[in-house]
Amino acid sequence: MLQKPRGTRDFLPDEMEARRTVEWKLREVARRFGYREVCTPAFEDLELFTQRSGEGITNEMYVFEDKGGRKLALRPEITAAVIRMYINEAKVAPKPLRWCYFADCFRYERPQKGRYRQFWQFGVELIGADTAIADAEVIMIAAEMLNATGVTYDLKVGHLSFMKQLLRDLEPAAQRRVMAHLDKKDFDGLGQTLAEMGKPDLAQSLTNLISCRTLAEALEIVGAVPGEERITQTLGILDAAGVRYSLNFGIARGLDYYTGMVFEGFAQNLGAENQILGGGAYRLAHLFGGDDVASCGFAIGFDRVMVSLGNVPPKKDTVLAIVCTNEGRRRALDVARAFRETGIRTEMDLMERGLGAQLAHASKTADYAVVIGKREAESGEVTLKNLHTGEQKTLDLAAAVAEVKAYGAR
Repeated sequence: MLQKPRGTRDFLPDEMEARRTVEWKLREVARRFGYREVCTPAFEDLELFTQRSGEGITNEMYVFEDKGGRKLALRPEITAAVIRMYINEAKVAPKPLRWCYFADCFRYERPQKGRYRQFWQFGVELIGADTAIADAEVIMIAAEMLNATGVTYDLKVGHLSFMKQLLRDLEPAAQRRVMAHLDKKDFDGLGQTLAEMGKPDLAQSLTNLISCRTLAEALEIVGAVPGEERITQTLGILDAAGVRYSLNFGIARGLDYYTGMVFEGFAQNLGAENQILGGGAYRLAHLFGGDDVASCGFAIGFDRVMVSLGNVPPKKDTVLAIVCTNEGRRRALDVARAFRETGIRTEMDLMERGLGAQLAHASKTADYAVVIGKREAESGEVTLKNLHTGEQKTLDLAAAVAEVKAYGAR
């Protein structure tokens, strides 16, 4: 018997309805802030991702050659593809561009709880705005989205100016080694690496910076940093908007393209793999042959959000079952159409079962049953049965539709 590929999942209807419920909440927040959905191909030129992250990322990706010999990859994330699309399709569009997306990504890594080879991201990209309020808006949306899902989380906000100031004398390759230690919270490795580089004192400065929880503390350790006024403005906007966050100047996102404000979200009830959101201000378009446009965005790890939420009740959906005899079947088709036209989910028996068997099945799957026998077919009325209470009444079709609609609106 064939099995699904390792690191992938099958979603049955109940789980899909729960996922769509949470997805809808994210889409609604994006809509209210004016962000419109975009979509990019599931595979791109391999170079799109190696230019940003280096050749080493190919070990974590699904890479292949097509029949024309072109090197392609299933997308491991979507930001790079969105910026590529901006350069190809929307470079002259009025700024700023407020875009969002929801799509699956693919990474070849060891599957574990909350980490899969096929996974979904909901993301936001703000392109072409380079101000404090632009940075703040993106963080505000991130917080609103996590609030909307109901997940319990901690939001950490930082700024790379402090880290860059401390690492300014290191070569880019050395900076990446240091950042890798910080990202993994490997402080022993950090001390050893900096000692090998002849910078042992830097380890203590970095450790002190990571422990800072106020802007004043960070400035005391590092001194003046570029964009200090903008940082103050951004944090002031977040405070005025009531965003719940804490400062963390140890957030170690890529120094190659992240330029300033960075932020991450962590679910409180997950284990080691508890990061559910990451983003910041960045400049990426110039790497792909575009203009040096300022951007700010984030991606939510949708699957980890769902793991954190546990059982999510799907949106309430009233289900109506049409139960009919052979004499009432033609009339049943018209009745089903009338209910469906008002948005009520309506199912008919397809197994040619008897009336009793149809009602027994309906009681397991539906909220109401509309019974149509010979008498109802002749009179034009229907018998409406509430399958939760057992109450049954004979009504004209319009009244039956109204009652079921009213039940669904509760």
